[in-house]
Amino acid sequence: MKKHLTTTALAALASMGLAQMAHADIKIGASISATGPAAFLGDPEAKTLEMLVEDINAKGGVNGEKIELVSYDDGGDPNKARTFATRLVEDDEVVAIIGGTTTGTTMSILDVAEDAEIPFISLAGAIDIIDPVKPYTFKTPHTDRMACQKIFEDMKKRGITKIGMISGTDGFGASMQAQCKKVVGDYGIEIVADETYDPKDADMTAQLTKIKGTEGVQAILNPGFGQGPSIVTRNYKQLAIDLPFYQSHGVASDGFIELAGADAAEGVRLPGNALLIPDLLADGDVQKPVVTAYKTEFEAKTGTPVGTFGGYAHDAFLIMTDAIKRAGSAEPKAIRDAIEATSGLAGATGVYTMTPENHLGLDLSAFRMLEIKGGKWTLVE
Repeated sequence: MKKHLTTTALAALASMGLAQMAHADIKIGASISATGPAAFLGDPEAKTLEMLVEDINAKGGVNGEKIELVSYDDGGDPNKARTFATRLVEDDEVVAIIGGTTTGTTMSILDVAEDAEIPFISLAGAIDIIDPVKPYTFKTPHTDRMACQKIFEDMKKRGITKIGMISGTDGFGASMQAQCKKVVGDYGIEIVADETYDPKDADMTAQLTKIKGTEGVQAILNPGFGQGPSIVTRNYKQLAIDLPFYQSHGVASDGFIELAGADAAEGVRLPGNALLIPDLLADGDVQKPVVTAYKTEFEAKTGTPVGTFGGYAHDAFLIMTDAIKRAGSAEPKAIRDAIEATSGLAGATGVYTMTPENHLGLDLSAFRMLEIKGGKWTLVE
């Protein structure tokens, strides 16, 4: 009888264990720059992830399992990002990581994720993140090279052949400057003036004056993100420079217009995504339902305008949960394989199709060339 009771008890315990496993949380980690100099990027990313986790859990989770988000604020510090990534892997035992608001923090997380063989989706722009391809690393924003190509396509259409560049010396600005130099010749365009500024600089009139005085300059391009491009834009207006002015996708948000001032930003062109112009999308556009739903919910919950950067987090979470669902497993290797097999997934930033050779999954069609008119984003035909 005693043996029978013991066997029954063990069976009951095993049954309970299996039931608990069937409803166990799927731990997804995040290291986001919600505060610090990149907070204007990281804050909406953090809020987006929290909102989406709440939503998906309210609907029953993924494959019947709830998502647990373990999130840290790295403040834009690569050293903190590395520490948090290590903690996520070793202590929190997450199955995947989303984050890396900036290129610097991304590269720190990337090293940890690759060593641990944990799938990682970055929210930063530099092409170096996914080129060359790394087994466990993916990203959602367009690359800086793609931004250069989209801008140069537009310049070529306007007959522009000589330009001046003024680039930030931060990781994003320096990377995009380098990528633009690599592809500019493909469009028959020559860089005849090349200036830089520190992200902490409060005035860039000296550099812009040099560019303005360079013979043959037909347009100006400013690779950069953060407050620097807003200062450049105001200085550009103050100097009354009468040339087409292009900014990077790194400032594709309403916040840029507010910082620069609608008057100064008038006529600025940049490559952006559908999230900035949902009302201008055709009814048959596959991104329209996704963009509209995200924008509506985010603005209702936060009371702040939706932006490009939160969209990167939206898409990372979409790709991750879609992969877990298709994989039928929350094992890191299975998730990684499923992410790599993502096909035709419409997000806020674009439509993603990953392959073993492509861990971004976007092409130039995901970019829309935008122009600021009357303080609003308009679509360049």
